[in-house]
Amino acid sequence: MPVSRTRIVLVSERVEVPRVGGSPHPRLRGLLARGYAGFTEPAAPPQDIVSPATAVVGIVLKLDDSAWRPPELLIGAHDFCHVHRDAPAHAYMQQWLTPLGAYRLGLPNGAISGQVMDLADVLGTGIRRLADQLRSTPDQRQQFALLDAYLLRRAQDGPQPAPEVVWAWRRLTATGGKLPVGRLANEVGWSHKHLISRFKQQVGLPPKTAARLVRFDTVWRRLATHPPARWDQIAEECGYADQAHLIRDFHQFTGVPPAAFLANLRARSAVARPA
Repeated sequence: MPVSRTRIVLVSERVEVPRVGGSPHPRLRGLLARGYAGFTEPAAPPQDIVSPATAVVGIVLKLDDSAWRPPELLIGAHDFCHVHRDAPAHAYMQQWLTPLGAYRLGLPNGAISGQVMDLADVLGTGIRRLADQLRSTPDQRQQFALLDAYLLRRAQDGPQPAPEVVWAWRRLTATGGKLPVGRLANEVGWSHKHLISRFKQQVGLPPKTAARLVRFDTVWRRLATHPPARWDQIAEECGYADQAHLIRDFHQFTGVPPAAFLANLRARSAVARPA
């Protein structure tokens, strides 16, 4: 959906720069898209909060009051630009889980895809107790240790993804989303229909959609390391048919054209970067 307002805040695993960061337990690193992130100061109240499309799953644990959203928030994988409003908390912790990491923690990816919801409705009262512990623990290292302990317990007791789905996801990420779904199905020995069904259940998105987001992720990484000189060149390097193809995905996945998105990304990163 297009973002018509000029003042937006981008919320994404590749946009925000944490004011507080921490390394998860080594056994959790394969489950998280990035390390722990904590934010200790609110942004100026935004007109819109924009979550670009992503295959990862977001968890937000608010450490103080926020009027509009539940204190523990879940953001499912989504293939569209999600725009919502919220009164920002002064302090919160945020984690981004890989799709299969979220599945191993017991999150029903197929059911939560495209949803923003109360995390306690999915994980139960245990997440409320964790959040209460975090709020009463001022030391940030201890907060990260509490997160470690909770996530390790969830991972130990959670389901294991099918080896075929793990293989398909790894092949998509290794090839930058360029592998056809039919070839993936042949490689794992499943029918095309069965692969789509199991992949969507455990990853949260159909494999073709996931491949598009993996390809778009190469654009993220390209923008992070090289200033854009020519968008047609970026489109070619990242596997798009042409510049128009890239721009269409930008509109669908971020709500804005590439140049406007890049300007907002830089502004958000500058605000979030520690002094």
